[in-house]
Amino acid sequence: TSRGLLKEFGPDRVVDTPISEAGFTGLAVGAAMAGMRPVVDIIFGDFMTLIMDQVVNQAAKIHYMSGGKWKVPMVIRATMGATRRSAAQHSQSLHAWCSHIPGLKVVVPSTAYDAKGLFKAAIRDDNPVVIFEHKISYKKVKGPVPAEDYVIPLGVADVKRQGSDITIIALSSMVQTALRAAAMLEEVGISAEVVDPRTTWPLDEKTLVESVKKTSRCIVMDEGYY
Repeated sequence: TSRGLLKEFGPDRVVDTPISEAGFTGLAVGAAMAGMRPVVDIIFGDFMTLIMDQVVNQAAKIHYMSGGKWKVPMVIRATMGATRRSAAQHSQSLHAWCSHIPGLKVVVPSTAYDAKGLFKAAIRDDNPVVIFEHKISYKKVKGPVPAEDYVIPLGVADVKRQGSDITIIALSSMVQTALRAAAMLEEVGISAEVVDPRTTWPLDEKTLVESVKKTSRCIVMDEGYY
């Protein structure tokens, strides 16, 4: 997914790191504290386990431990989901885990359009943000992405499909599954509303609650373990 970046932006901005996730994530925390806005690419989200000290005990807490004097505006880009027969250590979905860490923001895009807008918002945010991209979406999910600059605010859910009989709250690749299910339900006279939170923290509780108030029924579709 980073093909061509080094050639376009050069080695001063794109660093090919050794396989030492804890080391280069620690460097990124320091770079963010020094005024840069680093983006750390953790190719498999499972390796979040290797950087939890840097992320949880450092990046997420430094702003508060310093009385607001320090900021850590960094983005950690990771993946989720079981694809490519990658086995147990390369197929986990850990977005729920990160969502329970005070100081972290967590983004889970489901479309190409959302991915660009949320990514830009994450880079411009003054807090550490973790973005989980589903591996299966790289090849299977396609859609229009405007060339111009646009930002999707963090913490704003998106109603992907309007409905009146049941609310389906879906994350990441489950959004496409939910939309297909809603189309099947429509054939038997059931109107399903599909809501994509887009960020698990901050969580747009208002949109979720208002949808369920309207339909009185709710199903949550997510690959994470809660």
